[in-house]
Order: sequence, then C-alpha cells, then structure tokens
Amino acid sequence: MRQKILIATNNLNKIREIQNILSDFDLITPQELGIDLEIEENGNTFEENAEIKAESFCKASGILSLADDSGLEVECLGGEPGVHSHRYCPKPDATDADRRAFLLENLKGKPRPWKARFYCAAALCDPKSSEIQLVHGICNGEIIPEERGNGGFGYDPIFWIPERGMTLAEMSENEKNEISHRGAAMRKIREILKKKDV
Repeated sequence: MRQKILIATNNLNKIREIQNILSDFDLITPQELGIDLEIEENGNTFEENAEIKAESFCKASGILSLADDSGLEVECLGGEPGVHSHRYCPKPDATDADRRAFLLENLKGKPRPWKARFYCAAALCDPKSSEIQLVHGICNGEIIPEERGNGGFGYDPIFWIPERGMTLAEMSENEKNEISHRGAAMRKIREILKKKDV
C-alpha cells in the first residue's frame, strides 16, 4: 500500500494546486483526517513558516506531511509584502481583492515596471525521523495596475509574466503550474518523494 502524504494546509486553493501538480501521489487533506489545526505563522522567513506548518501537521497526524509558505516580493517596496502577503492589508477580514487594491495603492507614483517575484518554500516532514527537507521555487514577473483574468487566486490577476504576455490569472491551471513558484517547488518535492519510494 502506498504511503499517504498529508497536504499540511487548510487553504483550499493551495490544496487544489498541490493535488494537480502531485497527482501521481497518494495525497490526503487535513479535512479528510478530521484534523483542525490553526497554525500561528510567526516565522521570519517563508522557510521557517513552511517548517512550522509541516512539523505541526506531521505531529498531529503521524503522516508524512507537506507544507508550503509562499508570497509576493515587490522590488521597489523593498521585498514587501513578503511573508506578510496574506496579512498585508490592514483591513479586518481582508479579501484577495482588498490585498491587491492595497498593494496597488502603495505602488502609486513609483516608476514602472514594478518588478516582482513569487517565492515558495516547501517543507516535507517525515514522522519516523522528524527530519524536515526544504526546497524552494521562484516565479519572476511584474505587477500591473489593472486586473486581468479570472483564474488563480491572491495576487495572480495583477502578476504579469512578460514572456507569456499574460497574468497568472489568465492562464489555465496547467499553464500556471508549469511556470509558478509553487509548481517549481513541488517538482523538487516530487524528486524527494521518488527517492523515499513513496
């Protein structure tokens, strides 16, 4: 019987993307196991947050656990919003649209192009050894002032890929996964899982 891998997140968008990218493995979600964990992501780096999540879900489940932490870094904002990408907008219960609007407000008056990158750190925690393996993926692009596309989530509608001539939100899920930060990180995770013979 194949070893199960727990996707260590409650974020349904991330779960869907990881399931799509690693569809050849036996993935399971916290909901399917009845695990309800709210993790305080208080690390200073994406790597620290990914480790915190992977370790917490691994301890709670006893299953090989895969977590990621990712975010947007905008060059002219000194790397903001960075690890605070999801909590960037000060508005209580901010939506993705609120976060995008807040980012664009902060970019007003700054010369374009607004170069940016998405960064993803992924951590795999093994319950047998408590060993954590870390990888990362990067997707370079620019922020544009108008939203384009209905796909993706988060900052995708304003994240422009010059080589493709479209935003991440204008791509199909498979196209996005080919070039995205999470796609790059998960392909590295795939190689680790193969070596573990999962």
